[in-house]
Amino acid sequence: MNCQANSAAWVRASVALLPVIAALLLGQWATYPNIASWYAALVKPSFNPPNWIFAPVWSILYVLMAYAVWRILKVDDRPAERRIALTLFFLQLTLNALWSWLFFGLNNPLAGLLNILPQFLLILATIDRFRRLDLIAALCLVPLAAWVAFASLLNFEIWRLNG
Repeated sequence: MNCQANSAAWVRASVALLPVIAALLLGQWATYPNIASWYAALVKPSFNPPNWIFAPVWSILYVLMAYAVWRILKVDDRPAERRIALTLFFLQLTLNALWSWLFFGLNNPLAGLLNILPQFLLILATIDRFRRLDLIAALCLVPLAAWVAFASLLNFEIWRLNG
């Protein structure tokens, strides 16, 4: 592998990994201080998973997101479509990190709900755009869509029960 190709591979890996890691860390910064205090005191629906399940699920989802973006960054022949797909991805990733600050940081399930619904729609749009460029990248985001759909229902029920 020549130096230019090696450099491009590092740039792709950095663009795929660093924003995803940043979103994960920013989200955790708002979440963890509020779990034992505020979140523990909320009334939750019967289908609320145990707290320990969230970290491994989100870890897997973040790995899949980074891998999907890495695959899209390798698509060289359709730059305009790739730009749209990546814009949608990074918008949903931004909403993903922001949700933790709205729900946990502000202790506000309604604010979380107002974020998570457009976030879910952006994930679906991202899957559609990724599919046009790389089917495997799109499939990597399907578990994210499923989890955020579930999280939307959970967020709604927490808001309803504690409103």
